[in-house]
Amino acid sequence: MVICEAKDYKDLSRKAANIISAQVIMKPDAVLGLATGSSPEGMYAQLVEWYNKGDVDFSRIRTVNLDEYRGLAKENEQSYDYFMHKHFFDKVNIDVNNTNLPNGLAEDPEEECRRYDALIESLGGVDLQLLGMGHNGHIGFNEPGDFFDKGTHCVDLQPSTIEANKRFFESEDDVPKQAYTMGIGTIMKAKKILVIVSGADKAEILKKALYGPVTPKVPASILQMHPDVTVIADKAALSAGE
Repeated sequence: MVICEAKDYKDLSRKAANIISAQVIMKPDAVLGLATGSSPEGMYAQLVEWYNKGDVDFSRIRTVNLDEYRGLAKENEQSYDYFMHKHFFDKVNIDVNNTNLPNGLAEDPEEECRRYDALIESLGGVDLQLLGMGHNGHIGFNEPGDFFDKGTHCVDLQPSTIEANKRFFESEDDVPKQAYTMGIGTIMKAKKILVIVSGADKAEILKKALYGPVTPKVPASILQMHPDVTVIADKAALSAGE
């Protein structure tokens, strides 16, 4: 595991964008596992800037997103599909037919999970998986629990996750209570993993994830077992030390 300290959020975003763009340049048809939320917004903005300068070409890239709220249509402004189009897909030359997210409106959750796992397998797996980290150590929507879920699954969101996400909705009642997420097993099959963490409020959980015991109580701790993980965190997020 490589831990890279960034000076601030802007530096973090640039360093993360460097790794993503390098992957695209090395393998123009790479499969990128993408994430949403506030952490990667700056990274996507940097990639868009470099695309506009002609420095990076996304025309052959395939993508699979980590997660999607259950019950939200793609057109809903709070869906992760909408987020990806707003911040990235609609601003670069990616083929929308090569972008993939779980279907939040799928009628049969179990069938949707099987479909998504089969899709990822059909693409040959993920070359580079981008992750953020929740305040409780979740990656994707793999919440703390008694075991590590292997494949894509539909999860009940914990109160702390709903609390963290309510700022994006008109009220807490509007926050979906379930989401589809890649499982820990799927994430761990990625050839490379890039984790970005920002802010002092993440310092304690980042310390547990990087240096504590590997336990499903801290889902991100499983990343200690992956052979190729890069963590980019700002000084604030690394302030708890080892």
